[in-house]
Amino acid sequence: MTSILAERIGGAVYERGDDGFADAVAGFNLAFSPEPDLAARATSVRDVVEAVRFARTTGMRIAVQGAGHGAEAPIHSGLLLNTSGFDKLDIHPEARIATIGAGVRWRSVVQAAAPHGLAPITGSSPDVGAAGYLLGGGVGPLARNYGFSSDYATGFTVVTGEGEVVEATAEENPDLFWALRGGKFGLGVVTEMRVRLVELTSVYGGSFFVDTPHIERMLRSWIDWTDGADSRVTTSVQAVTYPPLPNVPERMRGRRLLGVRFAFPGDPAEGERLAAPLRAAAPIYADMLGELPATQLGTIHNDPPDPIPYYVHGNMLARVDQGLATAFLDVVGADSPFFASEMRHLGGATRQDVPGGSAVGGRENDYVTAFISGQPELFDTAAPAEAARWDSVAAPWISPVNNINLVSQPITRQRVDSCWPDDIRERLGQVRRRYDPDGVTLGWWE
Repeated sequence: MTSILAERIGGAVYERGDDGFADAVAGFNLAFSPEPDLAARATSVRDVVEAVRFARTTGMRIAVQGAGHGAEAPIHSGLLLNTSGFDKLDIHPEARIATIGAGVRWRSVVQAAAPHGLAPITGSSPDVGAAGYLLGGGVGPLARNYGFSSDYATGFTVVTGEGEVVEATAEENPDLFWALRGGKFGLGVVTEMRVRLVELTSVYGGSFFVDTPHIERMLRSWIDWTDGADSRVTTSVQAVTYPPLPNVPERMRGRRLLGVRFAFPGDPAEGERLAAPLRAAAPIYADMLGELPATQLGTIHNDPPDPIPYYVHGNMLARVDQGLATAFLDVVGADSPFFASEMRHLGGATRQDVPGGSAVGGRENDYVTAFISGQPELFDTAAPAEAARWDSVAAPWISPVNNINLVSQPITRQRVDSCWPDDIRERLGQVRRRYDPDGVTLGWWE
């Protein structure tokens, strides 16, 4: 089969054990080692067309991987199609549009747009692939002010599950365009997308931290503060146990701190005023809030830039209150298998759908949690056990609807299905059957 596909496409094709196979399938989460039957590097739209047609005739499923941040479920068969070579990026400053290839990371878009006083609405990490992130909706450090990142998509070039190249916009194949903004998978292979940019050169943002004795006080104050918070401000909190390592700032080494992240895309003086009640809620151990250029938005969350092994579990929350704070504090204690535990405040613009609607799930939820373990020896034992305990104690607050970009381990059919309300999930199924009737591009999500 390798030779047949290799004759059809210009990119390299690998079987397990071949030189280059491991690099072609490697994702960001080193806890997973994908083992598809075949891996192929696509270098052109024609390559994608031929790969899809090959998979369809051989009965294979295709998993698509660009930057690799979404690869968090086992792959034991099929074809992994690597689209990282689609690195085309054009900024059209007058139209405020970016044309982005399927392999481009947000960092490149941010840097290219900045000289024009423009910025994309990205996620917390600038190293995430733009396409995979956008297809699931995407909430970043400016979510309450600007909404889901997929709300800014204006068009996609897609190879359908039948190997046909189509455009999806509000006017052309509008049902597919609706589905691609939040539907994530089973809709073909996106090779290019067009995204609207916003005028943005700086924000008032960053983080400040409180030490262990003040974590509870700060968390409870933050939860109260978010009730009625200015919709222009996006915040989150994260309890972190910092390891005593040289690459960790000296004042944080070996400490357990609660960080409060803050982002306001406006006048710094107004941002300082809006942050003042939070700053006054508890004694501050370290303060890193201030004016940031838009190119430094990624420093607010400071996500790791290099691949690492990790276990992550989380949920969207229907509501929060002090009872939820008690449950959260119980799980993030000093003996927790999770070195980092966060809660993000959404709402604001994330609740407002785009004209014509989109397939984004979870718009009705205003909070999301995530618990992260970085110790591989705990991934099959303490981490999932504590995740299950969290699901139990937090059950009164956990929303029945999640978001596909936020779905976390363990990834099951039931958890994936919960990423959309019933009406959206049913409509998504109809669109998937129309553009991929054989389910070729369901990949690892099936």
